[in-house]
Amino acid sequence: MAKKAARKPNAAFMKPVTPDAALSAVVGSKPLPRTELTKKLWDYIKKNGLQDKKDKKQINADAALKVVFGGKGKVSMFEMTKLVSKHVS
Repeated sequence: MAKKAARKPNAAFMKPVTPDAALSAVVGSKPLPRTELTKKLWDYIKKNGLQDKKDKKQINADAALKVVFGGKGKVSMFEMTKLVSKHVS
């Protein structure tokens, strides 16, 4: 039986991205891979208790996240990824 090749991480996914001013307020201003950026974002959400208690897929934005989320007070975790990608270069 053939041995499965180890999965290579997607290079584009691992390439560091630079957060803009709005996102820097949440995750810091240093360039970091998207994976790390998402991790830091979730750490922030959990630390500040911003995940909706009833519907865990919803994130309630505080003042800093509202700027990142384009003024929205509540977004789904899937929508969050899309909105955050507008704030990286």
